[in-house]
Amino acid sequence: MFEGEYDVVVVGGGHAGAEAAAAAANMGSRTLLVTMNLQTIGQMSCNPAMGGIAKGQIVREIDALGGYSGIVSDESAIQFKMLNQSKGPAMWSPRAQSDRMLFASKWRALLEQTPNLDFYQDMIKDIIVNDGSIEGVVTSLGIPIRSKSVVLTNGTFLNGLIHIGEKNYGGGRAGEKASTGLTHSLEKLGFVSGRMKTGTPPRVDGRSLNYEVMEEQAGDEKPAKFSFTPTTPLKYQRSCYITHTSSKVHDLLREGFDRSPMFNGNIQSTGPRYCPSIEDKINRFADKSRHQIFVEPEGLDTVEVYVNGFSTSLPEDVQYQALRSVKGFENVKFFRPGYAIEYDYFPPTQLKNSLETKLVSGLFFAGQINGTTGYEEAASQGLMAGINAHHKINDKDPFIIKRNQAYIGVLIDDLITKGTEEPYRMFTSRAEYRTLLRQDNADLRLTPLSFDLGLAKKERLQAVEEKASKTEQLIQFFKTQSYSPKEVNPILEKNASATVKQSDKLSKILSRPGLSRKDLADILSVKTFINEKQITDEVYEQAEIQIKYSGYIEKEMANAEKLNRLDHIKIPDDFDYDILASLSHEAKEKLNYIKPTNLSQASRISGINPSDISVLLVKLGR
Repeated sequence: MFEGEYDVVVVGGGHAGAEAAAAAANMGSRTLLVTMNLQTIGQMSCNPAMGGIAKGQIVREIDALGGYSGIVSDESAIQFKMLNQSKGPAMWSPRAQSDRMLFASKWRALLEQTPNLDFYQDMIKDIIVNDGSIEGVVTSLGIPIRSKSVVLTNGTFLNGLIHIGEKNYGGGRAGEKASTGLTHSLEKLGFVSGRMKTGTPPRVDGRSLNYEVMEEQAGDEKPAKFSFTPTTPLKYQRSCYITHTSSKVHDLLREGFDRSPMFNGNIQSTGPRYCPSIEDKINRFADKSRHQIFVEPEGLDTVEVYVNGFSTSLPEDVQYQALRSVKGFENVKFFRPGYAIEYDYFPPTQLKNSLETKLVSGLFFAGQINGTTGYEEAASQGLMAGINAHHKINDKDPFIIKRNQAYIGVLIDDLITKGTEEPYRMFTSRAEYRTLLRQDNADLRLTPLSFDLGLAKKERLQAVEEKASKTEQLIQFFKTQSYSPKEVNPILEKNASATVKQSDKLSKILSRPGLSRKDLADILSVKTFINEKQITDEVYEQAEIQIKYSGYIEKEMANAEKLNRLDHIKIPDDFDYDILASLSHEAKEKLNYIKPTNLSQASRISGINPSDISVLLVKLGR
């Protein structure tokens, strides 16, 4: 059935698997995507949305690197919002509400149009390893598939167990069976596994809701998009709505706590700290009388609604009675109840920074198998694993993104260096260089790297170079062009900003708090320059950010450069930390386990002190 040997086999068709398969195939590898159900490729298992705080930055980074998530999100969006616009640009985060069914169909269509990519439907129960190197996989039917590299992206399916109240049954997602055998196969090779938990809320019939008593949440008046490619701008948007729980709702939920798998001991594993279930919220935050509920449409052509903020594994009758007491849900009809799911994961400290496993050469892990949560986190790992699987079989150096280059770099470095004992979710606060890692400049940061990989086409690189050139031209114009008090004082007065008595450079005015590029757009010299040079608003925004925040940007670049010096001090794979008497026992234990590739990574390992780094500096010949 399978003639010859594949270059890359990707196991799993979720967000990580789809990106991994697309990347490897687009780079020229003969790739096979194996999934348990070809009808659920790119399925949104939880909320029908992409992006959000820090996650939106990741989607734009994936797009800049040549991934498909941004394109699929744009082509299936039913609402777009730029979050945190009242804060600085480092915090601006794009988010799109998606049409769930359209999202999955767009993903499959893109993959089917990708050269070098084959598909097969079956469960993978074992991997073939010879002398420490991967040689393929084995399906549930006992069919061996030979491959030079393998990327595992099993999501929540590894020994998945679904909980609803006191009932539980095997499953990787509602209506789909769990994946069995693979965890045992990996453990026999020496891999350490763990158990995690996540959950999802009920889906309800939107026709049974009273939206008039809820707060409407419309999309942006001028919606942006994720992809830097010319995807179609969003024209028609669906609104979301906000309502709240109440003390009565909380009391009704508490009545079912004795039957909750979270409280009766049926669930032992750790759930996501920053996306807790409704029962967890009212238990942990007992002083709060209400919690927000976000009412999100599942698509343009369906009445199904996602009840964001009401994730639960309580018995279905408790869910129903409590939700009926939420304002606007008095006559609610369920499509399906919420549930929790436990699944196997493998602590990511068992990986190299390429996402290749340390134990088996050519075997890569990506997505929730690494202990992360979220479509965006999974997709970014899949993209990186697909790229590095291709590099591995072609004897190329791993493609590694640093922490000061992308949120993707922060994500992977956190996972392999610190590990995680709870589902890892990205936040802007995790990135120490977030002023550099904005959503607006992802193309400037990463497209040149994508071009070098062979993922970004020459036309795309040229577009980025033109954007960078025009941005610099506009910045220099503002730094050199003078203004007169007569033309700027009316603008300053209108914005309650102190007026000026003498001329100065336009950059000084644009740098003022409370003033934006739109306020200066009608100044004759500015308008003339923009028209003559055909400056787009995207370029104007980029120039404004760089002028306004130049001090912060320069400071972060300097800090990044200092830490990058430690990146250049490499640590050999076989380095023996035990011979260093000055290192603490804890430092030796953690360094031997993590095996950092350089001093910069070593310095970020929990429990490693500056004195330990000094010892290593001396030993490594600083």
